[in-house]
Amino acid sequence: MTDTTTPAPDRPRLAYHHTTGTGPTIVFLSGYGSDMTGTKAVTLEAWAKSQGRAYLRFDYGGCGRSEGAFEDQTLVDWRDDVIAMLEALADGPAVLVGSSLGGWLMLLVAKARPDLVAALVGIAPAPDFTDWGFTPEEKLTLLSAGRLERANDYGPEPTVYTRGFWASGEANRLMFGWIEISCPVRLIQGQRDKAVPWLRTTRLAELLRSADVQTLLVKDGDHRLSRDSDIALIIRAVEDVIARL
Repeated sequence: MTDTTTPAPDRPRLAYHHTTGTGPTIVFLSGYGSDMTGTKAVTLEAWAKSQGRAYLRFDYGGCGRSEGAFEDQTLVDWRDDVIAMLEALADGPAVLVGSSLGGWLMLLVAKARPDLVAALVGIAPAPDFTDWGFTPEEKLTLLSAGRLERANDYGPEPTVYTRGFWASGEANRLMFGWIEISCPVRLIQGQRDKAVPWLRTTRLAELLRSADVQTLLVKDGDHRLSRDSDIALIIRAVEDVIARL
């Protein structure tokens, strides 16, 4: 059953699934336009349950089963949703597993609130994609029209981006110098990823201040990294960072 909570007074009620168990709590952060019912989120939850580990997956404001309008949300809103859910439901510092946009959010949370984060596992992490993920023409459309639609590779409805989200992303870019994160980090990246160039992930690894950073490249992996072999690799990465704590 899906539970809901209002983690902050000025934010929508958020839908979540929380499994109690041994800590640290593993928290899955979905990609842009995705939700907590994706293959990776649900399969990782099943593994956590089998191991008796605490696990949390949830929908950001305006996404999935959470309240709010999707087009009203910004990157900072979703970062604050993550922080609020960690404060409300995680028992101590958590292991954040961030997919694509979720990889950007996990970095922002670890930088803003290191006390809430024990370790990070990024799956095709996409920090700063408001900068490199749009053409100059698309950026002009966002600025002038206020929204942009793109064909969605994973569903019939187009993916929508707004000027508010784009501006919030530009104001919270990370990859311009050292990223002051010191916890264990594992980055998993497909080299056939058409959304996130794999060289950006190796560059991210260079910029992280932590000495305990490993980048795992999957030569035939795409952006989703949802095959059984990919998820097995994600689970091994989660086990590895937990063993380091």
